[in-house]
Amino acid sequence: MIRNSLFSLGLNATTLTSQTKAADILDLIKTLWPQDCGKDLIRIGAKGDGGYLIPDDLEGIEYCFSPGVGALSEFENQMADRQIKCFLADYSVDSPPILRPEFTFDKKYLGSSDSGRYFALATWKDKYLKDYNGDLILQMDIEDAEYTVLLSTPVHLLKQFRIIVVEFHGLNRLFDRFDFLLISSCFQRLLEHFHVCHMHPNNVTGSIRRGRIEIPRVLEITFLNKKRVSVTTPKTSFPHELDVDTVGTRPPLNLPKCWYSEV
Repeated sequence: MIRNSLFSLGLNATTLTSQTKAADILDLIKTLWPQDCGKDLIRIGAKGDGGYLIPDDLEGIEYCFSPGVGALSEFENQMADRQIKCFLADYSVDSPPILRPEFTFDKKYLGSSDSGRYFALATWKDKYLKDYNGDLILQMDIEDAEYTVLLSTPVHLLKQFRIIVVEFHGLNRLFDRFDFLLISSCFQRLLEHFHVCHMHPNNVTGSIRRGRIEIPRVLEITFLNKKRVSVTTPKTSFPHELDVDTVGTRPPLNLPKCWYSEV
């Protein structure tokens, strides 16, 4: 409560000298404004948590990598229904809640390097598809590890993913200058090769406001590889008709206006 009160006054709980300038945050957010990439969005996964909107551009994709299993695997289940084989990984569980012959599971956490319970995305891909050069899908919900994973993944592998869906955690830390540098570097790396085509806030943990800026603590973002896009136009209306609150018993949270329009 104290931290939230300070944020509402334009203050961070860290020292004033470590705060990120509001203009820098808004500039970063503007680079992430979702774009209409000329492809309809479809919902894959559950109606609440574990469901994501992705471009209807799956033809020719044979494999999906999906780290962070937990108690849900409906996204992967629907991928398998479309004849897309899924690689799943999560050290916190012994197996996916749904078992299918199209699933290959590793009891590992995805990390920035290979060590003990962790393996890197490149290591994981090479374990099963070393010489495969076709397009892939990445759906990732790994509780804060997404930043170091994406920053450490070789560019040639990132570019092999046609669609990337990531649940980004701790985005309220953009107000802290050090965390801003890490998070913004991750986004800038993705934006070199991908367009943002959808965003949806997770309503479980709410958002943080500071002046004109409102940042959802957790934000689901869908990226589409630029090689699949010829023309883009800014999206100006949210939520999408297929969006569903992550948890129906919590207050709804729509995408704040600063994430798709001037404020």
